[in-house]
Amino acid sequence: MISRREIPRGATLPISICLLLGLLQMARPSYGHDLNSASLSLFEVDAGRFLVHWQSSSLTLQQELATPAVYPAPCVFTKPYLDCGHHGLVGTLAFPWLEGSETSLMVDIEWQTGTRLLRVVKGSAPGLVVYGIPPAAGLRSLKPIAVDYTRLGIEHILTGFDHLLFVAALVLLVGKGRRLLASVTAFTLAHSLTLACATLGLLRVPAAPVEATIALSVVLVCRECLRPEDSMARRFPWVVAFTFGLLHGFGFASSLLAIGLPERHVPAALLFFNVGVELGQLGVIVPLFALRSLVSRPRGGRGVVYAMGTTAAYWTIGRILALLAP
Repeated sequence: MISRREIPRGATLPISICLLLGLLQMARPSYGHDLNSASLSLFEVDAGRFLVHWQSSSLTLQQELATPAVYPAPCVFTKPYLDCGHHGLVGTLAFPWLEGSETSLMVDIEWQTGTRLLRVVKGSAPGLVVYGIPPAAGLRSLKPIAVDYTRLGIEHILTGFDHLLFVAALVLLVGKGRRLLASVTAFTLAHSLTLACATLGLLRVPAAPVEATIALSVVLVCRECLRPEDSMARRFPWVVAFTFGLLHGFGFASSLLAIGLPERHVPAALLFFNVGVELGQLGVIVPLFALRSLVSRPRGGRGVVYAMGTTAAYWTIGRILALLAP
């Protein structure tokens, strides 16, 4: 525990300024954390012969990249078919162009037997080993989807600074105990609901207004943190968490749809992506308890809240201007 004597009386202002500068660095760009996405589908039309379909959210990448993969021998790619002969598609698919990039590549391979291999490939490991036709394994066949989409959910929440600031502001507003548990549960239920509805096509909301409103939600919760009186948000924080959680769910859905979903395993991918989001969220809330004691004093706490609110306001203005731009 840090005592009052260890913190100079006027030190909270420079600390707050440093926090603000650091958060503003995270705020670039001021738009949502969009993900570049691409997909490579290989559908077996004859024994060892695949129809190749390549698509990217980047038109430049799609037009300039002659072939999206380096295929294993003896496979030969003659657009739009990949011929692998009687050996079939076995070996490593390499994606040199993907190395070091932030693009998510979905690889979907389907054989004539109806079996299917679906993986999400990232720049950190730009390759995929295919061991031939995967055996029918029942629920075990969902393991790659569980691993990939849980990881994508964790990455999404940890790189979504607007979502992180909202969770941090909520913790500062509520404190701890049952009230925090109820608020986090309400936030989880709300964003899970809209994430599912938007991903399954039951609700459609434009992404740009959602991103602007998400940033504004951080500003509003920070404002409630600064209010000394007993406001409705302090008395019923779970209502605020649920209301804004609905908006954040739409934000999660826009990124998940940009990544892509396996056609035959949409519910499983949706479930594990949401699991990843929750794990990432818990990974943020737990350390906040340790840090909360450092910002619990009035001046220190207000400085952190001001820094968070100013950053969120910067995001809000930038996203509104982008929304109004012709």
